[in-house]
Amino acid sequence: MIALIQRVARADVQVDAQTVGAIDRGVLALIGVRPGDDALAANRLLERVLTYRIFPDEQGRMNLSLRDIQGGLLLVPQFTLAADTQKGTRAGFSTAAAPEDARRLFGHLLERAQAAHRPVAAGVFGANMQVSLVNDGPVTFWLETAPPNEHR
Repeated sequence: MIALIQRVARADVQVDAQTVGAIDRGVLALIGVRPGDDALAANRLLERVLTYRIFPDEQGRMNLSLRDIQGGLLLVPQFTLAADTQKGTRAGFSTAAAPEDARRLFGHLLERAQAAHRPVAAGVFGANMQVSLVNDGPVTFWLETAPPNEHR
């Protein structure tokens, strides 16, 4: 699984001009699911998102995690993160999980996040979403967990 995480001052996601999720200071995590990803990969990715140290401490160093600052988490499903962009000028999506598998794993990730952290908000799987954010820094990191039987 993939998470493109961004440290934000605020972020929201809208569907059909309605806000479906919003946070203040925290992390916006765009989530991609690849074939072979499973609940263990989702659990590991969530732990990394919650504990990755991207917030400044008193000395201005990135030593604090989302858990440490008790910030918001906005999870947004984004299948294009799993695209194959190695060749040409158009992405291929054979490297993305099937929609039903990705929906299930995103739902699992969201449930686990809501049980482990507050506040948590989310986009809508499969919807055309408009995501707005104020990236603080800017600070953006690519996190991933390897699918079973694959070493990265």
